[in-house]
Amino acid sequence: MLNHSKPEDWKKTVDAFFHTLSLCGLGALLLDQDNHVLRVNAAGGTLLQGGGIRAGKELPASLTGLLDSAAEPPFCRVKYNLYITRKPVKAQELPAVPDNMRIIVFRDASVDYRCAILEEVVSRLNEGVVISDEESCMYYCNSAAARMDSIIAENVLGERVEDVYRMFDGSECPLPRAIRERQPSLSYRQKYATRHGKNVDAIANTWPVLRGSKVLGAFNVLEDWSAISDLHKQIIDLQEKLVSQKQRKRTPSKSALSARYTFSDIIYTSRKMENLIAQCRQVARTDSSVIIYGETGTGKELFAQSIHNASPRADGPFLAINCAALPENLLESLLFGSVKGAYTGAENRAGLFEQANHGTLLLDEINSMNISLQAKLLRVLQEGTVRRVGGTEEKPVDVRVLSCTNVPPQQAVNEGKMRRDLFYRLGVVSINIPSLRDRKEDIPILVNYFIEACNMTMSRTVRGIDPFTLNIFQSYSWPGNVRELQHAIEHAMNILPDHFDTIAPEYIPQDILSEEDMLLLPDPETENPDFSGPVHDSLQGRLQNVERDTLIRVLEENKGNISRSARVLQMSRQNLQYRIKRYGIDVTRFK
Repeated sequence: MLNHSKPEDWKKTVDAFFHTLSLCGLGALLLDQDNHVLRVNAAGGTLLQGGGIRAGKELPASLTGLLDSAAEPPFCRVKYNLYITRKPVKAQELPAVPDNMRIIVFRDASVDYRCAILEEVVSRLNEGVVISDEESCMYYCNSAAARMDSIIAENVLGERVEDVYRMFDGSECPLPRAIRERQPSLSYRQKYATRHGKNVDAIANTWPVLRGSKVLGAFNVLEDWSAISDLHKQIIDLQEKLVSQKQRKRTPSKSALSARYTFSDIIYTSRKMENLIAQCRQVARTDSSVIIYGETGTGKELFAQSIHNASPRADGPFLAINCAALPENLLESLLFGSVKGAYTGAENRAGLFEQANHGTLLLDEINSMNISLQAKLLRVLQEGTVRRVGGTEEKPVDVRVLSCTNVPPQQAVNEGKMRRDLFYRLGVVSINIPSLRDRKEDIPILVNYFIEACNMTMSRTVRGIDPFTLNIFQSYSWPGNVRELQHAIEHAMNILPDHFDTIAPEYIPQDILSEEDMLLLPDPETENPDFSGPVHDSLQGRLQNVERDTLIRVLEENKGNISRSARVLQMSRQNLQYRIKRYGIDVTRFK
């Protein structure tokens, strides 16, 4: 118990403190060790509106969230449209009370609750939502808009809209116009480019936000026109398929021969990718053959499909075949077709060159094709005609050939895996897709994209990765490139506990972690002694030493209280606890 000159001194101090809180609109409760209510101030009684709060009675179950000392305590529902939450107060700011009592301060959180709900709803919309304030500065950008524009929201918030977006027709951006004119613009087609060079074609609706005579800002709701266009194409394809079935045609429908991806599906922010896509858009306008080189997982077929869809042949078929996946005789008949009797089981069948007529044919892993078959392919490319296996008739074909290789083309030629004359025919234009380790500035936006995709398919609400995980990703060489990054995120999302909303290093594949990273992971099977030695003498190690020393100092100042320390460090309890485990800090010695 406290030592006071008079037994009632602490009560007078509490009364004065409670009165001051009431003047500030803050509620306060005095509870005993069994959570029975001993006193409630005037503002608290108003906020709780009765709520079953009675002196001597236990705190109702609906309000036990007020006991949570987390950095972000939960909302407690008092009644419809009225919510409260605990207000963190430093221990030294509270009046001294007997050891078997404690004071809980709380506030009206109805607006916070509404904002949290609405922000979560808007963040899950398929339509892009961009909000600006009255000065036309970016205020909010939801996940769909960030994905559509290939931007990271945190990097553009606070900047002027005109510095982020540029209209193709040179007109004024719709958000500033809506603020100036105080009028909405509905269902109009909007073509613009972001400052990262991403071109977007969207259907937009823009509204000003008015409060009386005051304009608070404006917001834009966008729907990707390319997605609408794809739906239109699917409808047309289905109609064609139905017609072909009625007419009993045996030729495949266009929907079976189409390319799915366009340049707008490529996620990037790096200058390398911006320049590469600009080059590919230029190449797409012609009929020249293109050879695409990139390591495994860089997205070679994604680029090939995008080139086709941006070309004059976009309405024609797109066919792809992996030359490494089939034996020579089967690959030959698939490419050039066959006539009945040419070999056992052969039928009159059109090959891929005939099926891709007036369209595009992609030959993946062309360096794996047999040299003798490469000679036959070269003849088709030079003469523009194809002869089926076992046949004598030459059929003219009009096909643009794209090819992919996972080794440098010149290396394949030097090693005898590709004919030099075939390389010159296929490689009129050479495209080199950079590896992920050469464009690491794209990792954050790719991570966000894959997390959002997994959130949709797994019904999760993961918001991102913590800084340690991002550092690991930035230090890793990514031999599997973007595909490996996608699998790493999917792996983490599968094993991440349901109540976690951030991916930490212990949930990513261990083969991504270095030996130093593995040593810093928390070990659930052993207790963590106070880690007082240096982490490493490298630059990153020195930074980690500074971070560890800072954690120890703040924990010591707050006597090992996790919640207070987290507030001082401006991080979540979960984040702080992870770092405590990471550095093996023994918190009990500070209490």
